[in-house]
Amino acid sequence: MSRTLLVGTGSEVALNAATTVDNATVVRVWNSHASDTQTVSVAKSTTAGYASTATVTLPADRIEFFEKGAQDIISASVSTVVGFKVGFTG
Repeated sequence: MSRTLLVGTGSEVALNAATTVDNATVVRVWNSHASDTQTVSVAKSTTAGYASTATVTLPADRIEFFEKGAQDIISASVSTVVGFKVGFTG
């Protein structure tokens, strides 16, 4: 059974503005909205900017873990979707 390791400092951040979440490679994302599905996007970092954006929907009151490159950015459709830098332990 893997466990979540909190590797960031501070509090969860609203993902309505694109961020690397302190260069995280794993981000714990929570859609804290009580009833609405929201979207979460990850854009790959390239030498020319960002490309290959992938977008998924996240149901209300749901937690998911997103793996991404350290320089990739993650964003969400609203501020009720928050993220935190994490890792996994054995």
